[in-house]
Amino acid sequence: GPENNMGIILWIIFGALVGWVASLIMKTNAQQGALLNILVGVLGAVLGGWITSILGIPGTGGTISSFLVALFGACVLIAIVKAVRR
Repeated sequence: GPENNMGIILWIIFGALVGWVASLIMKTNAQQGALLNILVGVLGAVLGGWITSILGIPGTGGTISSFLVALFGACVLIAIVKAVRR
């Protein structure tokens, strides 16, 4: 139904925001387009959630903590990509 599409749209917006902020922190914004920001943000959210669950940190309490967990994951992801590219 339409609520599924809304979830996807929210993920894209969330991913774009997280990816963009992460790219500013990691100084890769100039080389990243919007699509890459979205990808980094969404993958970062998954990565961040995975890392925090391994460490036993409850990180899905609210919007702010979810954002910070995703941002952390996205920064880790960008750092990995930077290391691989060298």
